[in-house]
Amino acid sequence: MARIGKMAAIVATLALFGCSKQPAPTQSAVERGKYLVTLGGCHDCHTPKIAGPKGELALDTSKLLSGHPENAPAPSWSPEDERKGVAVTANGSLTAWAGPWGVSFAANLTPDKDTGLAEWSEETFIRAARTGKHGGQPNGRDILPPMPWFNLKDAPDEDLKAMWAYLRSLPPIKNQVPFPVPPRAPAAAPAS
Repeated sequence: MARIGKMAAIVATLALFGCSKQPAPTQSAVERGKYLVTLGGCHDCHTPKIAGPKGELALDTSKLLSGHPENAPAPSWSPEDERKGVAVTANGSLTAWAGPWGVSFAANLTPDKDTGLAEWSEETFIRAARTGKHGGQPNGRDILPPMPWFNLKDAPDEDLKAMWAYLRSLPPIKNQVPFPVPPRAPAAAPAS
């Protein structure tokens, strides 16, 4: 008899929760986008870092996804560094990187009209993610390392649209990120 009572309780629970005609709660596009941006590590480069209480690097939450601070120093790198075993260098806030490609600066992903993505459309953002070209333009400059755009190229449209919705929901932050710096030419060999 106790077994039948347990079964009845299970059936009643399933009927109440499993067969409910109410739709399951859904995540908004902005919430989904925030999740994907966080999971994708976008803050690793696009949000400046500050020293935490124990000296660790922490996100500067007043500058979320605003890119490389316009007046912050840039790292340097040369072919001589590679011969010394230094493949890549970064600045202290991990928003600028230098290597064989030159110096790249994390872009301002906020919807600031003058310095961010306000002039981009959702389609432009998706094309940039799929092609690795700045502004999604076929003849645009390459999106430089360490940006892993190739990890986004096969993402479903719904995910890229959600990421775009989240980026558009951020407060605009005026921050003019520098243009990339091309690689330095190797030093000339000494004349013999």
